[in-house]
Amino acid sequence: MKALNILVVEDGQSQREMLRDFLLREGHRVTEAETGPGAVEAVHRGQVDLILLDYKMPGMDGMEVLKEVKRLNPEIDVVIITAYGTIETAVDAMKAGAIDYITKPVEFDELLLLIDRVCERRILIRENEILRQNLREKGVTAEQIVYASEKMKTLINLAGRVAGSRATVLLQGESGTGKELFARLLHHLSPRSGRPIIAVNCGALPETLLESELFGHEKGAFTGAGARRIGRFEEADGGTLFIDEVGELYPSVQVKLLRFLQEREFQRLGGNQTIRADVRIIAATNRDLEARVREGAFREDLFYRLNVVVLSIPPLRERKEDIPLLIDHFLRRFATENGKRIDGISREARDLLLKYAYPGNVRELENIIERAVVISRESVISVEDLPFGGGAPEVREDSDREGGVLRDSVEDLERRLILEAMEKAGDHQTRAAEILGISERMLRYKLKKYGLKS
Repeated sequence: MKALNILVVEDGQSQREMLRDFLLREGHRVTEAETGPGAVEAVHRGQVDLILLDYKMPGMDGMEVLKEVKRLNPEIDVVIITAYGTIETAVDAMKAGAIDYITKPVEFDELLLLIDRVCERRILIRENEILRQNLREKGVTAEQIVYASEKMKTLINLAGRVAGSRATVLLQGESGTGKELFARLLHHLSPRSGRPIIAVNCGALPETLLESELFGHEKGAFTGAGARRIGRFEEADGGTLFIDEVGELYPSVQVKLLRFLQEREFQRLGGNQTIRADVRIIAATNRDLEARVREGAFREDLFYRLNVVVLSIPPLRERKEDIPLLIDHFLRRFATENGKRIDGISREARDLLLKYAYPGNVRELENIIERAVVISRESVISVEDLPFGGGAPEVREDSDREGGVLRDSVEDLERRLILEAMEKAGDHQTRAAEILGISERMLRYKLKKYGLKS
């Protein structure tokens, strides 16, 4: 654990000295203040990472100190110490910028856990900022890349190592894990970043239109083809083509993609002119391509051409450490987008979000937070603002994944989110699928599964 500069603000001498001695034994650097003005002066005087702040003090109380500290330096973490451990106190403290609170008498084990979280948070914030700075230097705006887990750190490091190569990359992961974000990261870290990255969703178009979308067509190639059109391969020349849901490719399109990967050339639909293009392929799928090969639905030779470098993005339920940072990120983003003041989220709501399994992954969490921000009447998000509400079953990691509790909880939430998306989209399935972050084909399946309108 990294040593912190900790300011203890407590008007009771014995309590203050007890905290000071304990923190010094743990290796931290400690300064003290017995009044609110003294605490503010200490912040002016030197570097402070964390303040342990008594809520109830004569004169300038803890809440006033908290507000002034956040005005002076928003980066300082503040933990409220209170004998008045009510929800109201916690909410007020979070509104003013506190990261947490503990109650008197202070339990040292609880305090250590809290300090550990502060250390981890500061390290992660610093690491994320370094990554973002590196990306900004390369012209990337990747504020959505938010992570804390070792799994994601390893994955991002691997992406950095392969970005500069010409190798085809296959991104694997469940729907909503952020495959397109990784594709854009790979592109912008590559020598091709000065050229476009073009994205095509293979699950959204019928066979003829998909082939035309990718490779272009000549005039008269099919009914309605009134003029020549260049395809995505030509548009992406010198850059990157991101082929999403590659497992849904029709056999005829698989053949043409294989030819391109082998020869770096193709023909427009209905044409006989051979066209060469310098395009790097990044493909993505939420399907098991090896199983598709065994079923005869996907060409084995194409699979091996795509399977050069594989980046497997873990589902959110396997990287729970990322959830708190993602919650805070989405709260800030949607508060800004909707012009609302959102100061935080209640401990109960945060705990419920941490327990949920997220079958829709990061995109589902994003949608949950957006909904909460939009409907919230208060500046702190509460359990009532979440789609599963106060009466939702708790979905824990140790629940039986094959059993009924988790399955029923997931299906209930899926049903609610689908109904909300359909209502928001005016029963337009394409728009509803976009809101949910799934393919229209998958939405139709879900509508049928739950007996909803189709």
